[in-house]
Amino acid sequence: MTTLAIDTYALVTKLKEAGVPEQQAAAQVETITQAIDTALEQAKHDYQLDKLVTNKDLDVRIKETELKIELVRSELKRDIAETKAELVRWVVGVGVLQTVLITALVLKLAGTF
Repeated sequence: MTTLAIDTYALVTKLKEAGVPEQQAAAQVETITQAIDTALEQAKHDYQLDKLVTNKDLDVRIKETELKIELVRSELKRDIAETKAELVRWVVGVGVLQTVLITALVLKLAGTF
């Protein structure tokens, strides 16, 4: 429950100084305090104050998102490097195979094979 800090003793004292009997002053302060608490609860419910996002919350979420982006970026760079290495292996392998096939065909055509 959301409450507002109110110095009820000071309010009762001020009302007594203004000529209000002590019991009546205490009753008025209690009634006002309850009304304020009720209004705060209603506002909390109506405006969903528990779900209110603050700048601090946004800063934390932004930092988390930036970290996730950096993680994805580094994973992507790693994947690209792995793909490049695999592609180079395939190109070299195909080149060697192609050279062997051409050499075998040339030797076959030359009749030495």
